[in-house]
Amino acid sequence: MADDNNEKTDESRRRFIKNTGWVAGGVVGGSLFGGLLTSQLQDEPDTQTKEKETTQTLQEARTFFSRKEDFETLSAATERILPEDDDGPGAIELGVPFFIDKQLSGSWGTNDKAYMKDPFFQDNQTYEYQHKDTKQHKSGPNTSSQAPSSVPRYQTRMNRGEIYIRGLRRMNEVSQNKFDKKFFDLETDQKDEVLKAFDNGEIMMRGAAGVTFFNLLRQMTLEGAFSDPVYGGNKNMAGWKMKEFPGPRLGYTQEIESEEFIKKEPKSLRDYQS
Repeated sequence: MADDNNEKTDESRRRFIKNTGWVAGGVVGGSLFGGLLTSQLQDEPDTQTKEKETTQTLQEARTFFSRKEDFETLSAATERILPEDDDGPGAIELGVPFFIDKQLSGSWGTNDKAYMKDPFFQDNQTYEYQHKDTKQHKSGPNTSSQAPSSVPRYQTRMNRGEIYIRGLRRMNEVSQNKFDKKFFDLETDQKDEVLKAFDNGEIMMRGAAGVTFFNLLRQMTLEGAFSDPVYGGNKNMAGWKMKEFPGPRLGYTQEIESEEFIKKEPKSLRDYQS
C-alpha cells in the first residue's frame, strides 16, 4: 500500500510539472516568469490594445494642474479663443488644455532656459496694482521704453507656470465679481467679455500684467491646436486636417513639379517612430 501511494505521488508530481510549466533553459513555466512568458505568447493582441489605451489615457492626464477648477477654467478659456465651428473642432476636442498642461510641467513652464534676472520693465497697470496702497507714482522704472499693452511681452520674475496659475485664478475672481459665477459657468458672451478685458489690459494682476497672461494663453492655444500631436495637442491631427496641412514629410520629389494642389492625408512624427 505504501509503494502504491508513493507511485501515485510521483505520478502527480510529474503531471503537475508537465501541465503547469517547463524545465528548460532555466525557465520554470509554473513560476512567475514562466507565467509572464506564457501570457505574452497567448495574449499579445490584448496587450497591444491595453498599451494603446494606456498611452491615450496618459496623454489626457494632468501633470501640472493639481486643482480641477484651474484646469476647467483653462479649458473654457481656450475653447472661447478657438471655438468649435463648421470648419472643425474647438480647442477642447483638439486636446489643447492637455497640451498646455504638459508644456507647463516641463522646463518651458519653469523658464529653465530663459534669462530671469533684473531689471524687469514694468507697465503702468501692473505697477499701479502692486503699489496701490502706497503713494508711489504709477509709472514704474523704464516706462518710457515700454511698448503699448497690445504688444506681446514678457517682463516679470514669475515663470510661465506661475503666471498661468495666477492668471486663471484672477480670471475666476473677475468672473465672480462681475457675474457672480466661475468663469467656466458663464454664458458665451460673458466669457468673451472677461477675456477681452484681459486682452485690453484692463485686468490687474500681482507680479505680471493681465495682458501678459492673455498673450501666453492665446499663443499656446494656437500652438496646441496646430503643433504635431506628439506634443499632446492637435488630437487626431484634426487641426492639420482643417488647414489641409500634410504634416512633416521626408520629401516632395514626386509632386514638386505638379501645378495642381495635391491633398495629402497628414502624418505625425509618430508615424515615423512606429
